[in-house]
Amino acid sequence: MARPDELTFAPLGGVGEIGMNLSIYGLGNRQQRSFLAVDLGVSFGDEEHLPGIDLIMPDVRFLEKERNNLMGLVLTHAHEDHFGAIIDLWPKLGCKIYATQFSAALFEAKCAAERNPPKIPITVIPSGGRVDIGPFNVEFIPVSHSIPESHALAIKTDVGTVLHTGDWKIDPTPIIGQPTDERRLRELGDEGVLALVGDSTNAVRDGRSPSETEVAATIKKLVKAAKGRVAVTTFASNVARVRAVADAANAADREVVVVGRAMERVVQVARECGYLDASHKFRSADYYGHFPADKVLALCTGSQGEPRAALARIANDDHPQVTLNKGDTVIFSSRTIPGNEKAVGGIINGLVTQGVEVITDREHLVHVSGHPRRDELRDMISWVRPQLLIPVHGEALHLAEHAKLARAAGVPKVLTCRNGDLVKLGPGDPGIIGEVPSGRLYKDGTILEDSKSRAVVERRRMGFAGCAFVAIAMTQQGEMVDEPEVDLVGMPENNAAGELLDDIVFDVVVSTIEGLPRARRRDPDALGESVRRAVRAALNEQWGKKPICVVHVLTV
Repeated sequence: MARPDELTFAPLGGVGEIGMNLSIYGLGNRQQRSFLAVDLGVSFGDEEHLPGIDLIMPDVRFLEKERNNLMGLVLTHAHEDHFGAIIDLWPKLGCKIYATQFSAALFEAKCAAERNPPKIPITVIPSGGRVDIGPFNVEFIPVSHSIPESHALAIKTDVGTVLHTGDWKIDPTPIIGQPTDERRLRELGDEGVLALVGDSTNAVRDGRSPSETEVAATIKKLVKAAKGRVAVTTFASNVARVRAVADAANAADREVVVVGRAMERVVQVARECGYLDASHKFRSADYYGHFPADKVLALCTGSQGEPRAALARIANDDHPQVTLNKGDTVIFSSRTIPGNEKAVGGIINGLVTQGVEVITDREHLVHVSGHPRRDELRDMISWVRPQLLIPVHGEALHLAEHAKLARAAGVPKVLTCRNGDLVKLGPGDPGIIGEVPSGRLYKDGTILEDSKSRAVVERRRMGFAGCAFVAIAMTQQGEMVDEPEVDLVGMPENNAAGELLDDIVFDVVVSTIEGLPRARRRDPDALGESVRRAVRAALNEQWGKKPICVVHVLTV
């Protein structure tokens, strides 16, 4: 008798971390499965640990191998950590993509800003709509979040229904878009939900997330009270916040000037999709200097301290069009993402040094999270009543707290997993039944590298201990043609005794060559390796660090 199909779940990113989201659902037996991918996002490089790496993406080699069985990719919403890897990774997959109007339009605008983007068609599904993708029936259920048209996905199969929440919160007054659809979620619970795969970002925070309407009221009050110029920075994708800033400017009789390409792009797409209307006027940065100080508001990119974004350039006083002076005000309508504290702190200090008043969410309600706190998580569980809950979208602490809350709320089965775990959802008892290949890809300039790539490993070592370059010219008889050349990059000039490190390394190179038997001196590889080891040992003795050492041996 044929075994019944299994429904499986495997996260390839976004579990044990915040960012780089990619989930896959499988339906079939262990020899043959159909797959559905949900989201394909990035996380951002950390200059300290990954110098020169702009973006980190999930490794999709498993899906490449299963390309013929990949039915499609569904997007919950258009934040970078959920759709930012598509342009780079879609050519490896080649599958159909499904999204609602705003996500599709923002993706199209993003592609238009690239030099040579691949042609990636997106099938637009209406909010609240359904689509059959292979053996999966997917329903887009509206939820509140910090970008328009965020959706939970009800994924229906013969084995059962999974609710993949995506990013969500409960906001009865969201400014833009529909509130989280409680009625439909309760109906799903009545129909029966096999598994809830849910957002854990704020599982450590008690209570409920405040509403966007409360933030809008605070921003309106602060802009009205400001005396000089005002700049507001927020996530460009938060159209509700952009609209709140425009409304606050209107109320204070100020013109809104948009500063930063990402902000310009979102404003354009939001207007095309009907989320901004004729009353929301936006000017380009060229107009900034034309208005009196009390009649202008700059809406800027750069809330996370990005060095090339508008606010960083303004704080460094090197923006070509926008300047701030003593008595002006900057409102950070955002919360700093962990890891960006140093960069944001540098910008705030730069602004304060210029005499600018800086307002953050520490003093006023100028930002709210787009993710559910603990009471909202309890509400979702009570509406949906899943047989199984799997926490995702969070670091280890967030996942553990969400799991603990779910058990206390009476969910029959709760399972935590890691990226790469293959989880059987049904039929029968759920559990981890294997692993699929997973990992990270680094975007280094225009090239994708895996996490073990030489460039990434060596650059990190070079950042810590520099690099020693040695060039040696030898005759075929094993004699030096001339003095060796030594170049030390990223190292101190002198040791603790004040002696030049260049001279010390030079002497070590010469003495090492002269101390080798003639046969080894005639072998370029053996000679190079001997010199490399001697130079690293000498620098470690003099400096306490072992740099990368590159030795070039030329035989003439």
